[in-house]
Amino acid sequence: MATKTAIIEKEKKTTKASANSGTYLYAVGRRKTAVAQVRLYPDKGNDKHVVNRKAYTEYFPAALQPVLVAPLTALGLSGDFVVSATVKGGGVNAQAEAIRLGVARAILKHDEALRLSLRAEGFLTRDARSVERKKPGLKKARRSPQWSKR
Repeated sequence: MATKTAIIEKEKKTTKASANSGTYLYAVGRRKTAVAQVRLYPDKGNDKHVVNRKAYTEYFPAALQPVLVAPLTALGLSGDFVVSATVKGGGVNAQAEAIRLGVARAILKHDEALRLSLRAEGFLTRDARSVERKKPGLKKARRSPQWSKR
């Protein structure tokens, strides 16, 4: 039984974020089918953001890296917080935008006075667009079967 508890303790240690200082701000962001659970850890001067236990520079391509920290850079808080996110579903673009929404919501928990500037930049808007479902009798959501005369 001792080995089982040792394994559980080891898993708990590996699942903790690298910037775990105890207190954090938590928020959820969504986009299409992507869901991001975001934690903001207060950490001065550290830029080691983590996504799914990897550095965000490894996880996202270079074009999407500024997207997830955009709320922090727009407010000048990029050096004050470290982002730790767990994201599932969707593609990489939707995942980056889900993390962006989660970061913006977590910043609101830090300081409610920043709502106007976050809203003006469009970071608090939940993009609810998703894939439309396929209807019976149609080839796709709206595409009807090809008409044939005979």
